[in-house]
Amino acid sequence: MLTEQQIRDILKDLKDPFIHKTLEELGGIQEVKIKPEKNHVSVKIAIAKTGTSEQMQLQTVIVDLLKKAGAASVGIRFTDLPEDELLKHRSSMPQKDLGLLSPESKTKFIAIASGKGGVGKSTVSVNLATSLSRLGKKVGLIDADIYGFSVPDMMGITHRPIVRGDKIIPVERFGVKVVSMGFFVEDNSPIIWRGPMLGKMLNSFFTEVEWGDIEYLLLDLPPGTGDVALDVHSMLPSCKEIIVTTPHPTAAFVAARAGAMAIKTEHEVIGVIENMSYFESRVSGEKEYVFGKGGGDKLADELNTTVLGQLPLQQPDWNDEDFAPSIYAEDHPTGKVYMSISEKLIDILDK
Repeated sequence: MLTEQQIRDILKDLKDPFIHKTLEELGGIQEVKIKPEKNHVSVKIAIAKTGTSEQMQLQTVIVDLLKKAGAASVGIRFTDLPEDELLKHRSSMPQKDLGLLSPESKTKFIAIASGKGGVGKSTVSVNLATSLSRLGKKVGLIDADIYGFSVPDMMGITHRPIVRGDKIIPVERFGVKVVSMGFFVEDNSPIIWRGPMLGKMLNSFFTEVEWGDIEYLLLDLPPGTGDVALDVHSMLPSCKEIIVTTPHPTAAFVAARAGAMAIKTEHEVIGVIENMSYFESRVSGEKEYVFGKGGGDKLADELNTTVLGQLPLQQPDWNDEDFAPSIYAEDHPTGKVYMSISEKLIDILDK
């Protein structure tokens, strides 16, 4: 069983990734706790900048060191160094590269939003990204639903991004470059963060990822109008937005809030996608409108936009050799609908 002093000795020579002083010199090891019955170690670490790729890299190093020393599991909480400590070293800290947020960036941002959960927003996001890639576009996808991340699992991504220098290299799948909070969480652990920390992590996804020359960056937003959605609206003043709903009147009513938020923050709503519009029997070909009719049209009228497409309630065909449980093949009936929607998007965005 590790002792507190052993843990501090293991971590003391690690350097702050920005100031390049050791954690011991900066007083960065703020707290050490041990649960002997579970052999669990938790530490609180203060560094110059939180919510960055450098923090993720340091987190990996700390976990590896403590597990090699005998800890069964490791919990890490990062916090910012006190301002007086930062002032001593301000001149040695590098200036931040704005990346995709730079005024020179040519990337077009498309946020996929919904008023409520359970309408298939993430399914729409991953399939739109894949379809745009199939049409020859260079596409990135940010899983901005930081609490409810699901994109890696939906796309069948089984490995994590690497860090090269000071940049995260996104994982590529189906020609789409992907970054998700799910890549940086151990064993599907829940995220227990307050709003400001979420904003910092989202900012890191824009500025500290090596996206390369991408034409479109899609953002799978969390449902509703909370902190992350607000951060996106403030960070990306020229972002376009697509609202996802089901045909049910209540879903469309709630989705209108997300659309209204976009309009108030001067984001252009370029269309509505109605998901789960109907179920079509493979035997008879008959359509059943399980969730009713008209929600997408009503929402589009209210937001003064158009319905880009109506997606049926249908499951993708799974392939064990190339498993991606939520991605529709290009020749699948629903895959063809996504291709049609993506062609409309290209026409809208490239005008």
